[in-house]
Amino acid sequence: MKVATFAVVAASTLATPALAQTPADFYKGKSLDMVIGFSVGGGYDVYARTVARFMGDNIPGKPRIVPKNMTGAGSRVAANYVYNVAPKDGTILATADQSMPLEQAVGDAGITIDTRKFTWVGTPIYENNTLVTWHTSPVKTIEDAKRIEVAVGATGFNTSSQYPQVMNSLLGTKFKVIMGYPGGNEINLAMENGEVAGRGSNNWTSWKSTKPEWIANKKINIIVQIGLTKAADLPDVPLLMDLAKNDDDRAALKLVSAPPSVGRPIFSTPGVPADRVDALRTAFDATMKDPAFLEEAKKMGLDINPINGAELQKIVSDIIDTPKPIRDRLASILALIDRDKK
Repeated sequence: MKVATFAVVAASTLATPALAQTPADFYKGKSLDMVIGFSVGGGYDVYARTVARFMGDNIPGKPRIVPKNMTGAGSRVAANYVYNVAPKDGTILATADQSMPLEQAVGDAGITIDTRKFTWVGTPIYENNTLVTWHTSPVKTIEDAKRIEVAVGATGFNTSSQYPQVMNSLLGTKFKVIMGYPGGNEINLAMENGEVAGRGSNNWTSWKSTKPEWIANKKINIIVQIGLTKAADLPDVPLLMDLAKNDDDRAALKLVSAPPSVGRPIFSTPGVPADRVDALRTAFDATMKDPAFLEEAKKMGLDINPINGAELQKIVSDIIDTPKPIRDRLASILALIDRDKK
């Protein structure tokens, strides 16, 4: 009896530190990976690296956050790693393409994960995307794009290929999508070198932060902006939804215009313990108000317009839970699934 009692007490004593471990205890002395699904120098990379520099100081235990680029398939390689392989303990942060929830919503067979199960931590920016052409291209407006074929670069099946494809189907444009670039920086180089004449998607804020000289020198033509409302400083650039020819088309264009609300998202794996989820989200929110972070963002030309993790989680769920007829219509436009398939 004494032996049994001792065993119970011993087991209880040994279990207590693990059960009582706080986020500060857990994170102290650790390094967290920031997995970036695109190559160095693009908008996702710049935002993720900037957040990583400051967010660790706001996490209990002050762990170091180390950016690691993991390119491939328009950031799906990184997303699949975070979902399926990475430890589910809150030591992994990541960023990947904002269109993943939309891809899931329309039944893209290449999306084998449920993006609702990611732990969405927050986004430092949400602002409209743009489709642009290089200044030497004869295509400078949507009307030009209906008459003249123009090659645009894309990183994979994400917004960079979806936008031109949807515009071809619903608006009658003639964009030729060139897939497979590892990141936006490579597409920019391809435009400069004449390999392509445009870029299928880039956040307007990213253009302002990474290529302000291109805007000042009118090196790019902003053909259309994609979002739910116009950007304040792009009043004369048409909003994709407003180009719809009928209500059904507008509903499809509204769905494809939803991903900009996801912004440049920061997320973690599924299954992170609840107290660490709270710690990461609280740290993200604090970083977005951190004077040192805001000063650095200003120096880099990065606009900060954050959405917190709980709200971002809802946005993702709302995109995926869009009524099925609208999802199926967009899916049929993108030739992803049979419209008759449940």
